[in-house]
Amino acid sequence: MGNSYAGQLKTTRFEEVLHNSIEASLRSSSLVPRPVFSQLYLEAEQQLSALEGGSQVDNEDEEEEGEGGLESTCPPNPYQMHPPPEGCCTMDGYCQAGKDLRLVSLSSEPIDVPTGFLLVGAKSPSLPDHLLVCAVDKRFLPDDNGHNALLGFSGNCVGCGKKGFCYFTEFSNHINLKLTTQPKKQKHLKYYLVRNAQGALTKGSLICWKGSEFRSRQAAASTCSSSLFPPAESSGPLAAFSSEPVPGATPSVPMGAQQAGPASEHPSLAAAVGPAVLNGRDSPKHQQLVKSDPSAMPRLSALGILSNSGPPKKRHKGWSPESPSAADAGYSQGGGNRAKYESAGMSCVPQVGLVGPASVTFPAVASGEPVSVPDNLLQICKAKPVIFKGHGNFPYLCGNLNDVVVSPLLYTCYQNSQSISRAYEQCGASAIQPISEEMQLLLTVYYLVQLAADQVPLMEDLEQIFLRSWRESHLTEIRQYQQAPPQPCPPAPSTVAPVTSAQLPWLAGLAASSCNDSVHVIECTYSLAEGLSEMFRLLIEGKLAKTNYVVIVRACRSPAIDSCVAVTGKYQARILSESLLTPAEYQKEVSYELVTGKVDSLGAFFSTLCPEGDIDTLLDKFHQENQGHVPSSLTASSVPKSASFDVGGAPACTSYNLEPHHIRPFQLAVAQKLLSHVCSIADSSTQNLDLGSFEKVDFLICIPPSEVTYQQTLFHVWHSGVLLELGLEKEHMTKQRVEQYVLKLDAEAQTKFKSFLQNSFQNPHTLFVLIHDHAHWDLVSSAVHNLYAQSDPAVGLVDRLLNCREVKEAPNIVTLHVTSFPYALQTQHTLISPYNEIHWPASYSNGVDLYPENKKYFGLSEFIESTLSGHSLPLLRYDSSFEAMVTALGKRFPRLHSAVIRTFVLVQHYAAAMMAVSGLSQMKDYTSVETLEITQNLINAPKQCPCGHGLMVLLRVPCLPLAAVAYERLAHVRARLALEEHFEIILGSPSSGITVGKHFVKQLKMWQKIEAAEWRPQTYLELEGLPCILIFSGTDLHGESLPRSLRYCDLRLINSSCLVRTALEQELGLAAYFVSNEVPLEKGARHEPLESDAEKLSSTDNEDEELVTEGSTSEKRSPVKRERSRSHDSASSSLSSKASSSALCGESSAQPGAPSQGERARSPQPCGPSEEARAPGERQRPQASWGPPSVISRHSPGLASQPDPGPRAGQKSIQVSVTPSSSQLSSSGSSPSSVAPSASTLIPQASQCSMTKACRQPPVVFLPKLVYDMVTATDSSGLPKAASLLPSHSVMWASSFRPLLSKTMTSTEQSLYYRQWTVPRPSHMDYGNRAEGRVDGFHPRRLLLSGPPQIGKTGAYLQFLSILSRMLIRLTEVDVYDEEEINIHLREESDWHYLQLSDPWPDLELFKKLPFDYIIHDPKYEDASLICSHLQSIKSEDGGVSRKPEELHARRQTARMRLSKYAAYNTYHHCEQCHQYLGFHPRCQLYESTLHAFAFSYSALGAEVRLHFIIPKSKEHHFVFSQPGGQLESMRLPLVTDKSHEYIKSPTFTPTTGRHEHGLFNLFHAMDGASHLHVLVVKEYEMAIYKKYWPNHIMLVLPSIFNSAGVGAAHFLIKELSYHNLELERNRQEELGIKPQDIWPFIVISDDSCVMWNVVDVDCGGERSREFSWSERNVSLKHVMQHIEASPNITHYALIGMRKWSSKTGSGEVREPFSRCHVHDFIVLNVDLTQNVQYNQNRFMCDDVDFNLRVHSAGLLLCRFNRFSVMKKQIAVGGHRSFHITSKVSDNPVAIVPAQYICAPDSKHTFLAAPAQLLLEKFLQHHSHRFFPLSLKNHSHPVLSVDCYLNLGSQISVCYVSSRPHSRNISCSDFAFSGLLLYLCDSFVGASFLKKFHFLKGATLCVICQDRNSLRQTVVRLELEDEWQFRLRDEFQTANAKEDRPLFFLTGRHI
Repeated sequence: MGNSYAGQLKTTRFEEVLHNSIEASLRSSSLVPRPVFSQLYLEAEQQLSALEGGSQVDNEDEEEEGEGGLESTCPPNPYQMHPPPEGCCTMDGYCQAGKDLRLVSLSSEPIDVPTGFLLVGAKSPSLPDHLLVCAVDKRFLPDDNGHNALLGFSGNCVGCGKKGFCYFTEFSNHINLKLTTQPKKQKHLKYYLVRNAQGALTKGSLICWKGSEFRSRQAAASTCSSSLFPPAESSGPLAAFSSEPVPGATPSVPMGAQQAGPASEHPSLAAAVGPAVLNGRDSPKHQQLVKSDPSAMPRLSALGILSNSGPPKKRHKGWSPESPSAADAGYSQGGGNRAKYESAGMSCVPQVGLVGPASVTFPAVASGEPVSVPDNLLQICKAKPVIFKGHGNFPYLCGNLNDVVVSPLLYTCYQNSQSISRAYEQCGASAIQPISEEMQLLLTVYYLVQLAADQVPLMEDLEQIFLRSWRESHLTEIRQYQQAPPQPCPPAPSTVAPVTSAQLPWLAGLAASSCNDSVHVIECTYSLAEGLSEMFRLLIEGKLAKTNYVVIVRACRSPAIDSCVAVTGKYQARILSESLLTPAEYQKEVSYELVTGKVDSLGAFFSTLCPEGDIDTLLDKFHQENQGHVPSSLTASSVPKSASFDVGGAPACTSYNLEPHHIRPFQLAVAQKLLSHVCSIADSSTQNLDLGSFEKVDFLICIPPSEVTYQQTLFHVWHSGVLLELGLEKEHMTKQRVEQYVLKLDAEAQTKFKSFLQNSFQNPHTLFVLIHDHAHWDLVSSAVHNLYAQSDPAVGLVDRLLNCREVKEAPNIVTLHVTSFPYALQTQHTLISPYNEIHWPASYSNGVDLYPENKKYFGLSEFIESTLSGHSLPLLRYDSSFEAMVTALGKRFPRLHSAVIRTFVLVQHYAAAMMAVSGLSQMKDYTSVETLEITQNLINAPKQCPCGHGLMVLLRVPCLPLAAVAYERLAHVRARLALEEHFEIILGSPSSGITVGKHFVKQLKMWQKIEAAEWRPQTYLELEGLPCILIFSGTDLHGESLPRSLRYCDLRLINSSCLVRTALEQELGLAAYFVSNEVPLEKGARHEPLESDAEKLSSTDNEDEELVTEGSTSEKRSPVKRERSRSHDSASSSLSSKASSSALCGESSAQPGAPSQGERARSPQPCGPSEEARAPGERQRPQASWGPPSVISRHSPGLASQPDPGPRAGQKSIQVSVTPSSSQLSSSGSSPSSVAPSASTLIPQASQCSMTKACRQPPVVFLPKLVYDMVTATDSSGLPKAASLLPSHSVMWASSFRPLLSKTMTSTEQSLYYRQWTVPRPSHMDYGNRAEGRVDGFHPRRLLLSGPPQIGKTGAYLQFLSILSRMLIRLTEVDVYDEEEINIHLREESDWHYLQLSDPWPDLELFKKLPFDYIIHDPKYEDASLICSHLQSIKSEDGGVSRKPEELHARRQTARMRLSKYAAYNTYHHCEQCHQYLGFHPRCQLYESTLHAFAFSYSALGAEVRLHFIIPKSKEHHFVFSQPGGQLESMRLPLVTDKSHEYIKSPTFTPTTGRHEHGLFNLFHAMDGASHLHVLVVKEYEMAIYKKYWPNHIMLVLPSIFNSAGVGAAHFLIKELSYHNLELERNRQEELGIKPQDIWPFIVISDDSCVMWNVVDVDCGGERSREFSWSERNVSLKHVMQHIEASPNITHYALIGMRKWSSKTGSGEVREPFSRCHVHDFIVLNVDLTQNVQYNQNRFMCDDVDFNLRVHSAGLLLCRFNRFSVMKKQIAVGGHRSFHITSKVSDNPVAIVPAQYICAPDSKHTFLAAPAQLLLEKFLQHHSHRFFPLSLKNHSHPVLSVDCYLNLGSQISVCYVSSRPHSRNISCSDFAFSGLLLYLCDSFVGASFLKKFHFLKGATLCVICQDRNSLRQTVVRLELEDEWQFRLRDEFQTANAKEDRPLFFLTGRHI
């Protein structure tokens, strides 16, 4: 490998050196071997190529050879071919006799094939395109499985007929293969040849040379071009010694791998694991190179064997592995490995159900006679041996088959490890082989050797060991392919030889020799049958009593090995055989044992243990003595009855408060994440969810069929208020109504679900959220249900309902899966996109508390943390004395299932503990310390509280029949001890509700202040504070929550089937808990002096203070290692377990009673001392649980984390303290008799309710030892071992070549890991979803929410429903401006009003008489200058109330309105009707559109204007194109006389900028579907983005010179273009005989924020009467436009507009139907009449006011329809906001104030990057008082503004006059102006014109021009110096650079 090991003895390195040494000795002709150990400690880097002189690996892949791939560039040592005889034919494709052998030539020739021979096709490297036909004896060819081919060769030449070739070398010479490598039949004989229907000979299937391939060379370190499944040219190990290579005989490829794709027939075999292997090497997939990241994996602790590629020389065939160097090496190898494996991870049960029932037999051929299983095997062995099939053929078994279990798990594991995963196939050539079978077996032996006596082998551990070994042995290649693309020259081979099958038994025996007989290796000569018989013989003779594993191997006679592993250890065999049962088989077995009375023997045995006979006898005696009186030990300390029931005077407990339901910050965050995911589905372009079309939210929550979960969910829904918020229910809803929204997935579920589907179908505008809670439950495919429909109607129900076609296709159903264990929904076939997964957020990120909460979640990781040293209280514990008793009884009763034994022992312990607490102190010896602690606290806790609150003990009994037995037994004992009123026993099963006794219901009602007479608790949460044992049964948990008073979670009975990640985490999730954040866990405990006193009474009788302190100090001093294997099994506990085990092991003595007597004699009170000894640890531990006595486990299981110096040391120290036990008893002063008084004296001061600390301390969890080890073990990265288990029963690993999970992975990364590495089993509902990982395989409306158990997911998703509903309502609402019209009081009281109140249209003659209202009333111009007209001047002295500056920027008022069906929409709206209108058609490309140039000349711009139209194909009918060239000629215009109601006549132009998403351009609904022409007017740089969002809209693109222009430029060009188009249309239609005046002259210019239109309906009592009523309603834009367009004499109006909507509109505003005033936002413009009135193209603001004034002064009519109003939506982006004024120089965005917008010419002022016109307008708006000081708040003396309106700010009034001849102006004779504003004045303004006006003395003048030159010319031309005085310093310019063409100002004073 070339690695320097720096003097470390590494196993892999050792192996390498060992093999180098062996190899060297084999080739010793030229090399003197160095001693092995001197090599090991050498540090020199060895060059790979130097070793072994670069001996070449045989090249294989014919594809590569054909291409001259690797071989041509790196020539191997050429194979020395014999020269052909003289004169023979050497032509390729012909034999030496000159006959043609090519298949193409012989296909139709008759060929004589001898019997027993087959025709096969050989490949010649020199003829890659041809096959050569050969006849070969079929005995030398493999069968279909790649097995049973004889070594050697026998063949005939079909060309010349020569027969009897016995060597393939000779034959290959004869047929002119011309090989450069050693001839091998596996490499060159490729295909069977078969005759087709026409009789022609054709290429058939590949020859399956499989067996040898896997074993051939495991060394990929050397393989330059070997494939992943090395083809057969590199034959099996023995082939290395013979020139005739041997085909393999091992079933090394997964059965069914011949089918491409994952195997279907044998789901159990890992054929589904990887790419199919198409008979060896022609699979396209396996020509790819493996690739991996060595750094991602922990370093190997397994052996990695590096192989030598070249075969040893033939003469060494007889080399014996007994050579000294090999022996030494082998020994060290075993030893070294042992040490290395100490950390290899706690082992456990194999994954369950990988293969199904244990007795699956494989289609392997039996060799020889069947093996007979002895009859009395079980009696003798005390356990059923479990035999795991390994490699090769497994013999048939016969005889007493019930006493053995045969499993293919190991076989599958070997197969998985042989198939190299897809993750390693990334590079081109395949150069890495799998691990060999010999190596696998050797590693298996090493693994078994290092297992501790109480550990059980786990297949996943083994797979990881194989993986690490394989990777370490291939690091060179892996690294090479990671760093560079495959080089043409392969790496030089390494020189390490593989383990051969001959060495295997010897190496295996060597490895096993160091393990004290726990692993026994049996070597067979002929078949495994002899080894199995031998094993059975040894078992019967008792010679394997100490042996846990027997490895049987046959590896002598052929290259293929046969092997199997038998587990004979009683403990391991029992656990493994039970774990192989399916859950159904397990239930059946237990029920059978209970029904048939097999368990009676167990009961009988228990009764013999009791000192005074049967326990029941003792109970009856106790019952008679007490006759129902509470025993004195209880009464002495119990609270007076009145205290707990007298509500009046007795002290009430303050700790009991049921928390109000409120949403926590975490839940809110998760709800918002869910909402954002739903929005992102809606926003994606896939159109999978149209949120805009939904008006409300409805939901259905599906839960597993558990009555408690059902009631709990109903409770949550009821109290969350979600039904009221969604508007689904009214205030007073009944429980029956709530039940509509929760569906229990039981037999009745289908009808309820059907009505849900029907409801969703009938309400397409309601979004239905289907919530699948506890979604990891029942993932069974409905296909399974169809097969076994009669079994259980609920099987596959989830799949049938939630995955039905209706749900998948309904566009208004979103499915949300909610689970704590999402792993089974994260497979390669999942329906849920990884982007639709929401994981519960971590509470801390980089040390910052993201969501501060007053409670901290305490889940699995926190429980595990509490077991680490340094924590005062481990909350996870195991009970060693219980485990010891169970193990002992397991040996005594081998036929009983361990679940039965465990349950009976535990119930016995509880019964004994109850008796002990009730006063029968002798019973303490018959229970464990842990159980006694639980029971004491359970019974004593209520006495600590004035109200009698107690704690809950959860006893988990998964098996229903056993739970019933436990319930009956405990209830019986409780009754005999008269404890019925002290605590309740509740049997909780999924199918039934909760039954609680009347006495306790009364207590609960009192505590919870419930009046209802009929009330009964229906959820476990309602049992808060009730002292009880809850026996929780059912295989699966269904999400039931437990109350805070839960103090002990007794999971000692969970069975081994829970050892998959989901099941294990689910069981531990029962204890998950929220603890108060207020008191830190450790501190709180240390400062509660009362605690220890109170603890004492609940603790055992004899506690020694000194011992306690001593223990704790020594604990502090001892260097704590983090070694957990014994940490919670205290010495005392191990002592008592010693006692109980010897008491129960009937092996040492025939009389079961005797040992227990002896044991008792030695330690008078085994229980007492053991508890006492427990005290030291107990001080350090429960401190964290500053719970009440009821809570604190004083006798925690074992010293907190004191490293046990050794198995015996702990015990010794205990015995020291045990001997003087009597003196300790007296000295401690608390002998049993004195307990009661001391207790009663302490009660008052320690009377703390157990509930007080319930909120501050999580429950204590007791686990089986096996599970405890699994949970607390961690791998090298610190990841708990449990996390790397198979994630769920319903999935399997895709490959054993997967990287390990890592501790640092986030939930998202874990999800991606499982999505890559797991596949569903055939019974899983996702199995059929084959779109592996492709996006279209995901369901678009499916989400997955995962979070730890009991963390509050229900609250989160109910909150999500609320905010989703609010958002949908919000989506159907819009914020529109709602402001009153301004300056109403300034309106002129003229003599003329439009009094025809009911006129639908204005009467032209009447209208002409109306005066024009100059005042601006639009509220958006609240900050604009007032326009004075002659009538107002006097009245407005005090008018124009100025607002405070801070109000100027106050937020404009808006109102939230519901969108009507006639609204205009932005790009977020997608509905069925307007898809086509928008141009988004899901099944076709975006609409095509064409770009057209359109030019017209305009003198004011000085040049021709070129505009561009983008016209979609669908809109081309609106335009006229020239016939030959397709040039755009004009836009079609209708006629004035057209009366059609099908379309809108006026083209609509909408100028827009920065609002491609938010602009309201979708007018489909607003126009009510009517045809209309709508043009978006956009700037050139925004063209692409607008086109992307609105592909089906016509765009008018402004020239690039207008990119920085304001809205004035757009208005200007729209109007000019429209007039030009009108001229073109008149000319075009004139030719058709239409008069020019008949062409429709109107266009609409609409803002991009107009959202809805309203009409006012007026009811007038009479023509002139005062009665007047009106109402407003929403109408379509079509209605508004058609009404306006139908106006009589419409062509006489220049501008038509409408009111802006306001909720505050009074009848005054709508009383008169028409006004002659300013119009804004939505105008209908007559381009014909306004031909000579232009918009000012430079303007940014107020350009519409400016235009209105010009139109009016030109004598044209402006008409506002007061009965129509437009609503404008508040859009926060784009529009005028898109203009930002920044400095041109500095990059940093410094805020620039308006005062800086102008500067003196030639100054060094900072220039700004903004148009000069914008700077001017902004400056005048904010700072015009600098130019017009006299005008400030002086409304009677306005500023005279000539030909333009500029906003000078709200405090200055202006008077507008036009200089045009014949223009209509106000009479100015009455005015004395305070200022004069001349803006870019043209030639119409002359000196004489200005002289008409009067100015105040000191009035100011401001002249604005394009440059300084024209400024001077203007002053001279207008003779301004006659009346105005100028100074040099009064000249200014806008703060623009010269190239930006600043505007120049000159100011002066009136003389």
